[in-house]
Amino acid sequence: MTDFLYPFIEADERDPVPLLADLSRSADAKWNQSTDLRTRTLADLDQQLRAAAAAMAERFAAGGQLFTFGNGGSATDADGVAQLFTRPPVSAAAGARPLPARSLAADQAILTALSNDIGFDVVFSRQLIAYGRAGDIAFGTSTSGNSDNLLMAFTEARKRGMLTVGLAGYDGGRMAASDDLEHCLVVRSDSVHRIQEAQTSVAHALWSLVQAELRTREEVTV
Repeated sequence: MTDFLYPFIEADERDPVPLLADLSRSADAKWNQSTDLRTRTLADLDQQLRAAAAAMAERFAAGGQLFTFGNGGSATDADGVAQLFTRPPVSAAAGARPLPARSLAADQAILTALSNDIGFDVVFSRQLIAYGRAGDIAFGTSTSGNSDNLLMAFTEARKRGMLTVGLAGYDGGRMAASDDLEHCLVVRSDSVHRIQEAQTSVAHALWSLVQAELRTREEVTV
């Protein structure tokens, strides 16, 4: 019944009832841990999220573009953030607008060319040199906060006058200590899985706050 998910367990299990009960309890425990971390993180980061959203909204209002990047699972998250900004969900609040965003982890040709010809450390910074300009936004996400290619990208972004926003886990790592990051949002956990789950909620909260800030700016100018 569960051999396609847990073949190493199922092979030694003769009675599936206690096995399924154990798996159910484990899933419930992980769900509760994830929910608790997301709730606590959003509360702890409330003021930081609002400050980052206000700064991002200012750049968007002036014609800036968002560039997202990350490695591994964080690359998938970066893609998701770019899609969220460019194509708001139908279920979003009325007035949610598409905003210009690009995932630097999405183009396989560019990633493999830069990795092969120069080195993986430059796969994001070189793209920012090509595409970024003053007034744009660099948004990098990492579970460890220690990825060299993200840190190099933030350094390049700051040189070019871009707003730098990072999303990290654990204690924030080198990202939290970097002078090149104007806003570093840290999910404080030692579980990679729970960190990435909470980071998704943080990214959605940031998007929602950016949208609210832009609506407020429109109302003030009308």
